[in-house]
Amino acid sequence: MLPGDGIGPEVTRSAATVLGRVRPDVECTEAAVGGAALARGLPALPPETRALCDASDAILFGSVGLPEYEGKPLPERPEYALFLLRRDYKLYANLRPVRVFPGLEEASSLRSEIVRGLDLLVVRELTGGIYYGRPKEQRRVDGVDEAVDTMIYRAPEIERIAHVAFACARARRKHLTSVDKQNILETSRLWRRVVEEVAREYGDVAVEHLLVDNAAMQLVRRPGAFDVILTENMFGDILSDEAAILTGSIGTLPSASLGTRGTQRRQFGLYEPIGGTAPDIAGRDVANPTAAILSAAMLLRHSLDDESNAARIERAVERAYADGLRTAELARDAKPALSTSAFTDAVIARL
Repeated sequence: MLPGDGIGPEVTRSAATVLGRVRPDVECTEAAVGGAALARGLPALPPETRALCDASDAILFGSVGLPEYEGKPLPERPEYALFLLRRDYKLYANLRPVRVFPGLEEASSLRSEIVRGLDLLVVRELTGGIYYGRPKEQRRVDGVDEAVDTMIYRAPEIERIAHVAFACARARRKHLTSVDKQNILETSRLWRRVVEEVAREYGDVAVEHLLVDNAAMQLVRRPGAFDVILTENMFGDILSDEAAILTGSIGTLPSASLGTRGTQRRQFGLYEPIGGTAPDIAGRDVANPTAAILSAAMLLRHSLDDESNAARIERAVERAYADGLRTAELARDAKPALSTSAFTDAVIARL
């Protein structure tokens, strides 16, 4: 458990409490990361924390990032811990399920009939592309300041994330949308060619290709038409956040980042809510713990091969919302809002 900063400790505590109710045999050990580590004079990812991760089956992560570290070099910022964890554990496959729970349709910025029943999965390649390519630098050439970021992909990187996405689509509604910019980018031309080659192994999965600008538009126009969206690192970063806000609250959305360590059935992964640290509400017991709780469910599914208890948690969350229970950012019409801890108790009561 790496609770991190802001609301991270509160929502991670909620997730661990729910996890402990369904699997009391799971041992959870807490360590400092991000700003919580930097405040103690330690690196963002201290050696002791890294050693704990080495010895663990999975990482349940809170969030990192605080305003006082903005503008500092990356190694001196809380976010550097997440960068190192993704890189060093080769967490190449980011899964972001986006679902509108029954009763929460009105929270969306789109009309309720457009988002009703929305259930899609964004599969984002997480360790390649423009975020990791070299050279990456600012420099001065012929008296002019310039900057360069390098987007690079190799066929094996694309192939392995494509297999993850096709396997997910096969277990869902058997439809995969691959997103690229092949009309402009050479990396996207390679991306599309490799995806089409992998698709031959999944004849039962329907495949479509969309350019990223069109995909962004279609996510707002017809979000219910998507099942699994497969895309590279930067496009996935943008599209997954766009898809997330369709639900009306990023406080309800979990994620999993999976790597190569582990067996075929069990994968080492990092599981985290996508909502950030929200330091303005930290310590007030008002944050929505749903995303963290559902991240614990994903941990059970992917790293502990425990589908039944993962589904138990997800059903309990759905029942809580169906019963009209809401935290502050989702409360409407002057209805009372539950605190973080009270909503957690309500989920536990519905397990």
